[in-house]
Amino acid sequence: MFRKGNASQGYVLVTLFLDILCLGLVLPVLPGLLSTVTGCSLSEASVYGGWLMFTFSAAQFLLAPALGKLSDRYGRRAILLLSLLGIAIDYLFMSFSSGIGWLFAGRLLAGSTSTTLYMANAYTADITQPDNRARRFGFIGAAFGLGFTIGPVLGGELSQFGLRFPFYAALAITALNMAYTWYFLPESLPKNKQSAFAWKQANPIGTLLHLRRYPLVAGLCCSLFCTYIAVHVFHNVWAYFTSLKFNWGETSIGYSFGLLGILIALVQGFVTGLVVPKLGVKRTAFVGILLYSFGYFLLALASESWMMFAFLVPYALGGVSEPAIQSIISGEVPETEQGELQGGIASLASVTAIVGGPFMSHIFAYFTSDSAPLYFPEAPFLVATALTLTSLFIVLRVLASYTTSSQKAAAKTTANL
Repeated sequence: MFRKGNASQGYVLVTLFLDILCLGLVLPVLPGLLSTVTGCSLSEASVYGGWLMFTFSAAQFLLAPALGKLSDRYGRRAILLLSLLGIAIDYLFMSFSSGIGWLFAGRLLAGSTSTTLYMANAYTADITQPDNRARRFGFIGAAFGLGFTIGPVLGGELSQFGLRFPFYAALAITALNMAYTWYFLPESLPKNKQSAFAWKQANPIGTLLHLRRYPLVAGLCCSLFCTYIAVHVFHNVWAYFTSLKFNWGETSIGYSFGLLGILIALVQGFVTGLVVPKLGVKRTAFVGILLYSFGYFLLALASESWMMFAFLVPYALGGVSEPAIQSIISGEVPETEQGELQGGIASLASVTAIVGGPFMSHIFAYFTSDSAPLYFPEAPFLVATALTLTSLFIVLRVLASYTTSSQKAAAKTTANL
């Protein structure tokens, strides 16, 4: 029997932190694992990495809306436990498999159940008033960043004992996370706010079509589509790029991801709470996306190892945009549809991974191959710059006439006087 109590964001932040910690553990050593299992060079292994991301994301795209809708029906806690079970089996395959087929099977299963981040968002929306959501979504980003700080550094250090050690650690920690979530995490969605399950809204097409009822949400999802594709330069290229251009090993890659995690935690956990009250969610979104673009452009220009670390700062400052946009989107959707909303966003993120993973990997592989007309490993970072500028243009158009819920309430009060 699980521990009963009042829902608090702190409980789900622990679950999310441990989940992202495990993801960070394996990132620095995944290129080495793929190279070992396939017998390929790093450049060729990056293509396998892209297709593994494609497999995960395709499964998530198909099933995340159903999981989101099921969480609206049965609560967030059960879906979080299912998500952790899937990723635990994935880490089990990574720990002991000797063939690439098992890695694809693990990614397929994990993608079919993976909704931890999106359930944390829905959990937070359940227990938070609209005007305070940007700050609370920032705490989710901070938990993500903290896990991404410790995980890669620890993974790089553990790799000194063997390539598989980080995967063993990820498996053990995920098992502990399941036990913690089962016993300590209270349900956030009251029975009277749980909604019926409908198959027509439990598939990616149905969910995305349903969100068209909210034009502002649909527009911001287009913006997120561009930024989500851009971020795959980190997911799918960073480790290969820094290994190839700067001769980094697992430890250096781990420390770079660790620094990025620290910056994300600071920006989304603290800077967001300072910036949003001063600029408002709309201008915070504008400034953040512009900083994302500037950061990608600087990383494309980096010629020394220290620059890769330094230029992470402006990129990470762009993270203030994500809690702001999440706050705007969640405020446009009823309380009974928050799980469906997050399932739709998860599907959107999956589409971008289906496209972005292989897209960024192939750009990198092509411009580092002998057949390329120009040796240009920095190409993915310039593509990411263009994508985030496109995202900024969309946000400027969509939010031109946006007003917050408190502004709408004030206007209504004034009109009634």
